[in-house]
Amino acid sequence: MSIQLEKQKNDLLEKQDNELSLATMNERNRIAREIHDNVGHLLSSAILQSGALKTLNKDDKLNQNIQALHETLTQAMNNIRNSVHKLYDESVDLNAKFTEIIDNFSFCEIVYDYNISENPDKKVKYAFLSILQEALTNIMNHSDATEVRVILNEHPALYQLIIRDNGKVKKFDTNDGLGIISMVDRVHSLNGNINIITTNGFEIFIAIPKEAQDNESIDN
Repeated sequence: MSIQLEKQKNDLLEKQDNELSLATMNERNRIAREIHDNVGHLLSSAILQSGALKTLNKDDKLNQNIQALHETLTQAMNNIRNSVHKLYDESVDLNAKFTEIIDNFSFCEIVYDYNISENPDKKVKYAFLSILQEALTNIMNHSDATEVRVILNEHPALYQLIIRDNGKVKKFDTNDGLGIISMVDRVHSLNGNINIITTNGFEIFIAIPKEAQDNESIDN
């Protein structure tokens, strides 16, 4: 009985953590929208007005000041835009999104194990989300599995995604099909490795180096 109570307590704590995480993401999205709609709109209007003022003004010396004002407003607009995009991207919680996709998959049971301490950058997150969706679709269409294991691991130098089922795969070419090609392209675009095995069930092993997200941060 004590073991069951402990499990119920842990399940409740996990549910509360997920609800808090979801509330935080929703609040970040709300703030991002308000900044975009309100501050962004005002800055856009000010940029247009300063541009029109420079066109109408005939005083060259004053135009230099107007140009400086215009450039400052433009820089402020770019900073706001970048901050809003970053705020929205950070609000996409990988664990929550994986859980959402898994909860909506009813073909068979899924055992999910998440071992990542911090959210990866957006390109890695979106790649993993797309690959999970495509992999589950392939399992549903080509396998007779009764259980799927989804494992996300973080290592010092890389992120690892493993998806495997316990079924027998109906014959299909892993080198063909837009879904498989898309998965491979996504992983390779992040300098990662992907291995798809169908000899004993459907298995996908993916490793993406953390340097991929470091390079992205520098580029941005």
